[in-house]
Amino acid sequence: MTKKIEYFDTINGAPKAVGPYSPVVRAGNLVFLSGQLGINPETSQLIGPGIEEQTEQVLKNLKTVLGGVGLSFQDVVKTVIFLTDLSHFQAVNKIYGERLEGCKPSRSTIQVAALPLGGIVEIEMIAVAG
Repeated sequence: MTKKIEYFDTINGAPKAVGPYSPVVRAGNLVFLSGQLGINPETSQLIGPGIEEQTEQVLKNLKTVLGGVGLSFQDVVKTVIFLTDLSHFQAVNKIYGERLEGCKPSRSTIQVAALPLGGIVEIEMIAVAG
């Protein structure tokens, strides 16, 4: 059996990767989304300093990336949220719950010392295609 792995280096409407990685990798029916920051895809800058605005943008970016490979939040089975300050957990949790369209994938939330570009929230996802 041959493994089929597809690398998607760009997704129309999503921010460009900030390093040498693919925003999406498909391995068989598993789809791995690299972490998204609250980056405005038009300016390549963080949307703003607040947790609410960055979280909203992160989820918009993830929705765009999923759509770019023919998927939606309905296909997500695992999410990891990285926060630079765990005191933002409730605010992120509220927005996440509202934007995931009723989906409840398994999830971890981790506090980290720092995120790229000075972001304060980053979310990565794993989805199943087909």
